[in-house]
Amino acid sequence: MKQTARIISTYTGDTSGVCSALFELGGMTVMHDASGCNSTYSTHDEPRWYNSDSLVFISGLTETEAILGDDEKLIHDTIQTAQELHPKFIALAGSPIPMMTGVDLPAIACEIENTSHLPTFGFNTDGMHSYVSGAGQALAAIAKRYCRPSKIKASTLTVNLLGVTPLDFSINGSVPALTHQLNVQGVQVQSVWAMGSTLAQLAQATRAQVNLVVSASGFKTAQVLQQQFGMPYVVGTPYGATLTKAIVAAIKRAAKSQQNQLAVPPLPNAQTLIVGEGVTALSLAHALFADVGATVLCPTELPDDLLGKGCVHARDEAELLPYFKQARTIIADPLYQPICPKTARFIPLAHEAFSGRLYRKEIPNLVSELDQFRRSNQL
Repeated sequence: MKQTARIISTYTGDTSGVCSALFELGGMTVMHDASGCNSTYSTHDEPRWYNSDSLVFISGLTETEAILGDDEKLIHDTIQTAQELHPKFIALAGSPIPMMTGVDLPAIACEIENTSHLPTFGFNTDGMHSYVSGAGQALAAIAKRYCRPSKIKASTLTVNLLGVTPLDFSINGSVPALTHQLNVQGVQVQSVWAMGSTLAQLAQATRAQVNLVVSASGFKTAQVLQQQFGMPYVVGTPYGATLTKAIVAAIKRAAKSQQNQLAVPPLPNAQTLIVGEGVTALSLAHALFADVGATVLCPTELPDDLLGKGCVHARDEAELLPYFKQARTIIADPLYQPICPKTARFIPLAHEAFSGRLYRKEIPNLVSELDQFRRSNQL
């Protein structure tokens, strides 16, 4: 049966993706749900929860409110809380129940903004899509609302890193490593969307010459910044020195030509499989198997530009299993191992968005520790 997980886990939902993208920006995020979404997010999807302050709430939707409707309660509670806590903005994220009952969150967001005079976003997330969709919507909304044309561009080659959340990069040092890798190659970082940068820094993103999409969560933002401000983007995650040089070369081409660059196109099909988020998985394939090829299986949302014979959108067990049966080597989160054939060599690579906190301490910083990962797994 399609879209059913009998054995493996599921990826973080779009509601948590919104919360993750906005976590550090000083806003207030409200999940419109009974209670389950917030507990899942705080305990499994958000490694910053216990060490950082962020205003993430649940609306406490009751059965009666879901059936009969009571939008005024959500509006009143949200405004009252915002008046007490003074967030920089408000974000409403949907969940399965309000989406089934047809709650119009963008309309509710307009009512809240008109009364509170705070920027308010309403996201029609439904828990049926992955975190890539939710985080993509949230970051794109920030770009539309806060970014303005810049009269002054950075004097050196500068980029924004788009699509950086702990769901793909955890909290293992990958974010500062991304900045360091690019700095070594003469590229400065204007802002990181959205770990380690403030809302004010994101608003200054148009000072950069190019945007670097390091995960699929950054695609919508890249498109907004290109459509509104003419900024080209490059797709690729700087894993290791060799790939970083190739990505920097693509950044320079984009800055000069004002044309988008795909630094990690699909490789030729091979019996080595990498399972995970599309951009990071394709980048890992290039970093490890550029000469021999590798097949990427992407269970999350991914733009058609990245799809090809060497990059397949496989969403569930039924679609994954035929590829697993033909594989000799599989690199994937440990929770995939139960459905992998014993004839294939399995190399665990934990992914926060799939296994949550279970293997968090084992997630490697591939940006700066790629060679160590290669040696330890004899790749």
